[in-house]
Amino acid sequence: MLRPLRVNPYDRDILALALPALGTLAADPLVSLVDTAFVGRLGSVPLAALGVNTALFSLAFVVFNFLAYGTTPMVARSLGRGDREAAGRAVVQALTLALLAGGLAVAFLQLFAAPLLRLMGAGEELVGPALGYLRVRALAGPALLLITAGNGAFRGYQDTRTPFLLTLGLNLVNVALDPLFIFGFGWGLAGAAWATVVAQWAGALGFVWVLFARRRALGISVALPRFAELRPFVRVGWELLVRTAALLSTLTLATAVATRVGVLEVAAHQVAAQLWLFLALVVDALAVAAQALVARYRGAGQPLRARAVADRLLAWGFGVGLVLAAGFALFAPVLPRLFTDDPAVVRAVLTVFPFVALMQPLNALVFVWDGVLMGLEDFRYLALAMLVSAACGALVLLLVLPLGWGLTGVWWGVATLMGVRLVTLSWRYARLGR
Repeated sequence: MLRPLRVNPYDRDILALALPALGTLAADPLVSLVDTAFVGRLGSVPLAALGVNTALFSLAFVVFNFLAYGTTPMVARSLGRGDREAAGRAVVQALTLALLAGGLAVAFLQLFAAPLLRLMGAGEELVGPALGYLRVRALAGPALLLITAGNGAFRGYQDTRTPFLLTLGLNLVNVALDPLFIFGFGWGLAGAAWATVVAQWAGALGFVWVLFARRRALGISVALPRFAELRPFVRVGWELLVRTAALLSTLTLATAVATRVGVLEVAAHQVAAQLWLFLALVVDALAVAAQALVARYRGAGQPLRARAVADRLLAWGFGVGLVLAAGFALFAPVLPRLFTDDPAVVRAVLTVFPFVALMQPLNALVFVWDGVLMGLEDFRYLALAMLVSAACGALVLLLVLPLGWGLTGVWWGVATLMGVRLVTLSWRYARLGR
């Protein structure tokens, strides 16, 4: 199975979906990477404040990735059986839920901003700058969820090129505004937040405009869905919400533990985590292809083709993971210095860099298996498996402070999370049979 360089009839479809998906998947992580690179020049305290906020926003908003993960197989399965109207209804439902959930998330963050930061372990030195960043960045909540739902819709339509172009525009706006707001206007950390707000709202409006401009071809109706029509989507969303919340709660716990270890350690953890997550999403582009292609073949009543394309995607994923691991090992002395010029932070990053590199092949298989099971809409199992994995990872993380394991212990917790995910997902895939 693990021979990605061998020609396969599914490669063309896989690459047509996966390559443009790289840019799309990089939307929010790339924004965070750019922010980290600029804010790192302000010093370790603003960088640490950004790290706490990045983890908090991941928990507050990325849990709503069900708007993409649920929409993609629904739309693709409808297209597989030739029902474009059903596909269009799923898109409108996702966009409606994005607006509702985004509004609630913004209100929650504004009301509980200070307690949430203290819950994350932010001390007196970090609360001030972190609070200012959080209150501004929260305003982009509905925009981020509209982008998430739009991504899911286009993937289901087997189109990853359009969201790639929209995402490219979004990130260009952020790259242009970050230095202007942070240094030019002298807004510091708050300037990074305002740049993100403007960029993400521009991207959200772009996604909505393109979808409705093509509404006839895509089967999208302008009418808002009734509440009863949202119930099936919400039910699927709940299972995916449990899955994603468990994952991100564990990653957020890792940041909270690193924060309590020390300011230097959480700054280093922010740099290492951003690199790990960003390059893990390179492999997640293959998971996007898995969701779309497996769901399409399932909707068309072709289970053998669905299994064959899944096997091929796993081969590609493992191969890409090995390449990423080698790249990390080769550029280990250089990569941390792209985000900070503080020698102490760089040294701290290098202590956990082996985790970042060696986990890439493991991440690759986990991400692709995740995408395959989403394409099969096996959401309940994904939720249960993630709860088990998160509990194992959290158990290790909770031992870090009392046993004095430091930042290395934090990354052993992350490795435990991913290792248990590998076992549970591979077991389910093997039981599906051929």
